[in-house]
Amino acid sequence: MTSGDGTPVRVGVFGLLGSGNLGNDGSLEAVLGYLRAEHPEAVVDALCGGAEVVGTRYGIPATRLHWYRGEYRTASRAGAIAGKGLGKVVDAFRTAAWVRRHDVVIVPGMGVLEATLPLRPWGFPYALFLLCASGRLFGTRVALAGVGAAPIGSRATRTLVRWSARLAAYRSYRDELSRDAMRAMGVDTARDEVYPDLAFALPAPPAPLVGPPGPVCVGVMDFHGGNDDRGRAEEIHRRYLDGTTAFVRALVEEGRPVRLLTGDACDAPIVAAILDAVDSPLVTAAGATSLTDLMKETAAADTVVATRYHNLVCALKTGTPTLALSYAAKSDALMERMGLGAYCHPAREVDADRLLEQFRSLEKRSAELRRTLTERNLAAARHLDHHFAALTAALFPTSDHTPTPRKAP
Repeated sequence: MTSGDGTPVRVGVFGLLGSGNLGNDGSLEAVLGYLRAEHPEAVVDALCGGAEVVGTRYGIPATRLHWYRGEYRTASRAGAIAGKGLGKVVDAFRTAAWVRRHDVVIVPGMGVLEATLPLRPWGFPYALFLLCASGRLFGTRVALAGVGAAPIGSRATRTLVRWSARLAAYRSYRDELSRDAMRAMGVDTARDEVYPDLAFALPAPPAPLVGPPGPVCVGVMDFHGGNDDRGRAEEIHRRYLDGTTAFVRALVEEGRPVRLLTGDACDAPIVAAILDAVDSPLVTAAGATSLTDLMKETAAADTVVATRYHNLVCALKTGTPTLALSYAAKSDALMERMGLGAYCHPAREVDADRLLEQFRSLEKRSAELRRTLTERNLAAARHLDHHFAALTAALFPTSDHTPTPRKAP
């Protein structure tokens, strides 16, 4: 694919990619798969959080998102504070220069328009605003593709998110709640569409051969509540960890093997705490480093109980009956869309006894729910074909090829 002057189209991908969050990287994988299938001549590079990881893992040139290397560390000393402040100024010029070199920039999925987890306005919201403002300034088409959004309490964060969305050339969302949230923030969403999460476009692993019963996969998270819960973050964290640990212990007492999953590098201490508290050979930890790895784990499981959004996506994508420890409305919306809306439990108030009741109800309906998930996954695959066709029409208007249909999961 080439631009009007015959040169290859230059495509950038942007976000907290390669930084340890498997869901973010899974969204990137889905978009790279789309670009390689539909626009193989495009020249692709990234501006991202983990440039070394992205460059090595995905084979594309990658530039570090922030000039200041201590961006994600808490700044308490004068030198660190000054470094962060200077970094914000330098990043404005670095981002503008990077955007200017591209015809198209894609922000692949991720919850870039939400603050359901602790977030400061001068962090990623500021970086996203720089991207979208630079795109508008230099005529580079910026696409927020299949992103998540949610109501935001912080006025500064909300303002940056609103203007980022307004300045983007293309927007689509991973659920209706996200589009509604942006509309409530004053963004014109009349032409914005809703599609399944981009990770549903990733290939599912082969169905496991018939054999002995699989484990119960329990996806855990270093959960301290959301942006508005900072005052009681430790209380929320303790309740979540205690309830999840009690649930795992109850499964072990019934002789059930349990496989602990994570979705971000920061979740490792939660796995260690549960392993230490339960202290049983029936409890093991998966070493997944990608959504593909997570899907292999969930495909081999009898049932999944998970917190992180993309742990849920992996389980649902592989057709495994799933119960959500829900920390945000996006999890509830995903479960409802996939036909499992009745199986959500609040992550802020994990009640092990109640969770066990829901878990047993889920297992009783296992065969029925697997059929439901098969149907919903086929529908999701068809819907994502439309999404990628819409991306091509919006971002590559000179393209004259017919999109390649994706294989069903």
